[in-house]
Amino acid sequence: MRRFWSEVAVDVDRVVRLDDRPVRTPGRAPLALPSDALTALVAEEWRAVGETLDPRAMPLTGLANAAIDRVAPARADFAAGLARYAESDLLCYRADTPAALVERQAAAWDPLLAWARERYDIHFTLVTGVMHRAQPAATLARLGEAVASRDAFALAALSPLVTVTGTLVGALALAEGAVTAESLWDAATLDERWQAEHWGEDPLAAAANAARRRDYDAGVAFLAAL
Repeated sequence: MRRFWSEVAVDVDRVVRLDDRPVRTPGRAPLALPSDALTALVAEEWRAVGETLDPRAMPLTGLANAAIDRVAPARADFAAGLARYAESDLLCYRADTPAALVERQAAAWDPLLAWARERYDIHFTLVTGVMHRAQPAATLARLGEAVASRDAFALAALSPLVTVTGTLVGALALAEGAVTAESLWDAATLDERWQAEHWGEDPLAAAANAARRRDYDAGVAFLAAL
């Protein structure tokens, strides 16, 4: 779609407007945002559009659309889908060799699990290798409740954080200010960096990782602006 507007503004209901016409989601709902900070960021995406609109360059608008059209009408189901990541959280699956990698995983991942144990009064089953082992039912229930308590916009923000990193625990720690975005990214990409250090960087893997980082950064910015 070619750019058809000249001015971008925001009304009193935090709806982004293009030449005084409200922006609408793909589901035709007004693009109304929950905070001034997020409204400003989304409006800036629309101001930055060149001659042609590229949705890939507007990730915060995309997350807002998802919150309104996809998450809000089925919030409980969406939350349950995210909560299922607790069943195979990255932080619980450890290497058995080499010793240096085992130590690096423990140093990066153990503090996040320790935070969750204290925060939610839960326990984790740690696994060596990739074979699935069930987590305690009480752990899954508590983490599920923590996800389900969030509103549609918070869930939309959590979605890329969880799916990109593979750790629900890490995403919740970030949402609650217990870890920084950069340290969580480092923890989530620890194994990839280890492989690159020892075997060299694969250009295809590097490109895929850069795309993941863009999605992750969008989720971080969206969450911080709520």
